[in-house]
Amino acid sequence: MMIAILLILGFEFIEALAQPDWRRRFRPLERLPDRPPRVSIHLACHNEPPEMVIQTLDSLAALDYPDFEVLVIDNNTADEAVWRPVETHCARLGPRFRFFHLHPWPGFKAGALNFGLEQTDPAAAIIAVIDADYVVEPCWLRELVGHFEDPQVGVVQAPQAHREFQGNAFRRMANWEYEGFFRIGMHHRNERDAIIQHGTMTLVRAGLLRRLRWSEWCICEDAELGLRVMEEGFTTVYVDKVYGRGVTPADFAAFKSQRFRWAFGAMQILKAHLGELLAGFRLSPGQRYHFLTGWFGWFADALHLGFSLLAIVWTLGLLWAPGAFSLPHSLFLVPVLGFVLAKGAFGMLLYRRLVPCGWRDTLGAALASMALSHTIARGVLRGLVAREHLFTRTAKQQRRLRRQPGAFQAVREEAGLLFALLLGLLAVGGIAGAGSLEARLWQLVLAAQALPYAATVSVAWVAARAGERPG
Repeated sequence: MMIAILLILGFEFIEALAQPDWRRRFRPLERLPDRPPRVSIHLACHNEPPEMVIQTLDSLAALDYPDFEVLVIDNNTADEAVWRPVETHCARLGPRFRFFHLHPWPGFKAGALNFGLEQTDPAAAIIAVIDADYVVEPCWLRELVGHFEDPQVGVVQAPQAHREFQGNAFRRMANWEYEGFFRIGMHHRNERDAIIQHGTMTLVRAGLLRRLRWSEWCICEDAELGLRVMEEGFTTVYVDKVYGRGVTPADFAAFKSQRFRWAFGAMQILKAHLGELLAGFRLSPGQRYHFLTGWFGWFADALHLGFSLLAIVWTLGLLWAPGAFSLPHSLFLVPVLGFVLAKGAFGMLLYRRLVPCGWRDTLGAALASMALSHTIARGVLRGLVAREHLFTRTAKQQRRLRRQPGAFQAVREEAGLLFALLLGLLAVGGIAGAGSLEARLWQLVLAAQALPYAATVSVAWVAARAGERPG
């Protein structure tokens, strides 16, 4: 399977590097339609710092667009001191801003957004969704809604982007790790009309969304909706211009939690849509290809975890009964070194060509990406066997805890695996002969397998050092 993953990643790598300009490229529009459609903007929030949400609302109030409403749906925030200031600010901004506090309410974010659909002005032709931490540009709607003049367009998507990260080492690494997907992956997928809808800075045709609704069973309801829009025969538009910036996760634990949710949700989507992806007729071949293979890199993380555990067991066998175990280089060398190649060399070369950052940020993004390997592996494996998982909000500001967790509390599993692999690496020389080629090859395998766990511990240390310093 690792060879198949490498071939797929290699194809995407070559196409992205060799493409002088993408054929399917959408740009901002310079004019509004003659009759600008009414837009309903939905902002779902749960236990968000009120000052952050208010900043988002003020940016929406400044939109340069003639006809819109804003629905703020507070979902199960128990502390009245958190949601009341947002309600008061909505009233201050005027009648086009409406606030709803739901408690209790099922369905997590998707449930809140489905409630918003019921409250939407029937005259709204487009529904926009934005995260509670985003500050948007005044021209956001003005430059994008015109794409819906094409009746086949179901979704118009702008990239995620971040602010307040430059002065914080961890947030800077996280920002540039995200950028790779929007500067490379989304362009590649857009070429075959197979983008991932990602739930903020997104516009959806209202009639279509009212019919399809958000899936409350999926913790990646945005990506799942985008796939169903394509299955309905509608096309998507990706305009690679930043119209809004949010805040990176507050700490490494939040960074990991978000990526676990994405990996778990991806497996939910694959399982639910597998029949259509394999043998259906509603998607184009290019769309099926990207939704089947787009998460193969995450399967490589799951395979790497499996090989790491197997290598630890095998090394223990060598310690326990040296004569009974041989060193399985042929089994391990290709998948393990292939994983390092895919995670390291491919990504860094693409970054240098397609992402506007220097070597420092390229290396930081590569380290942050590798640091998430174990989390992604757990999300993939859990998602393959479980139907549901609790939706966890990604903390965007420092957590208000009486006692802050230790720097490495969130990476105990990775630290344990790193220790076991390094201990095995040191022990192998004495077992198989320090100068033997076999021993050195096996030590190379163990060192390569240890890299993601070393990256995790390193990024946890960087995040702890960054602390509460402003971005």
